[in-house]
Amino acid sequence: MKSKIIFSIIIASMLLFTFTSCVQNNKKQTAQTDIDILTIGVMSSMDYLPLAVAQERGYFTENNLEVIIQKFYSANERDAALQSNNLDGTILDYTGGAIQVAGGIPLKFTSQCDGTFEMIVAPSSNITELAELKGKKIAISRNTVIDFCTDMALSLAGLSNNDAEMVEINKIPLRLEMLNNSKIDATMIPDPFATIAKSENNKAIISMDQMGIRVTGIAFHQKAIDEKSSALKKLYIAYNKAIEDLTKEPVSNFESLLVKEVRVPAGIVSNIVLPNYSKAQIPSESDLQSVDKWLKNKNLVPKNFDINSIVASEIIDEVK
Repeated sequence: MKSKIIFSIIIASMLLFTFTSCVQNNKKQTAQTDIDILTIGVMSSMDYLPLAVAQERGYFTENNLEVIIQKFYSANERDAALQSNNLDGTILDYTGGAIQVAGGIPLKFTSQCDGTFEMIVAPSSNITELAELKGKKIAISRNTVIDFCTDMALSLAGLSNNDAEMVEINKIPLRLEMLNNSKIDATMIPDPFATIAKSENNKAIISMDQMGIRVTGIAFHQKAIDEKSSALKKLYIAYNKAIEDLTKEPVSNFESLLVKEVRVPAGIVSNIVLPNYSKAQIPSESDLQSVDKWLKNKNLVPKNFDINSIVASEIIDEVK
């Protein structure tokens, strides 16, 4: 009798152990399936900093999200990766995004970014205002956001690109070198390159931020928007938390990220002025209309192209 009782206890213990193991395994599997994954392509820019902060401080992880950051040094390579579905999303300018959408690439902007572009002039040029760019050599990258920003700046002074000598130089480092050597008079560049230029005695005469124009955003492939909406919402919850940090804390708290991720030279990182970062919001109608008018005037998109087709507002609406 006693042996039967002992045997029953052993069997019961084995069943309990098996049941507990199954529950634990199921919990592990559930936890694993709850983790969403997004792959985002970035280039060194102030627009990327909020994502870098969210990554470093674990804000993605605490929302059960894994964000794989792929860094690119060429816009063409970044765009190719997005178009071939090797990326879920990327940071992109509106002009480039609209041209891709008009060409049949299914991507949409889910939010705007806050990085700016500045018109930088060589110290030897003695230029102090936009009107003095008339007849000067301005380096651009034709039919890109640099070209767009340059045109917007010139228009403030009643000038067009026909009033200056436009020199096509696609690579920013080469533009900076030519600026320093007085081979060009001016060029439009984003930060951190603008800060680098100013540390070398070049001067800024206008920025897109001063003009109240945003030109970049975070864009995702339509497939990601359709199939990973939960992950995108988690991304923006973490993004907004990083934005709070960037607006409340001193710049010095982010210097290591600025050097490591944004590629600001360590010697001038203390010169960086952060953009006026705002929590995630969709591109403004006025910014989109400026882009739309410019693209159509240059015949870069069809006349019947709907600029609002490049925006998906539902993700941000649900995060709010």
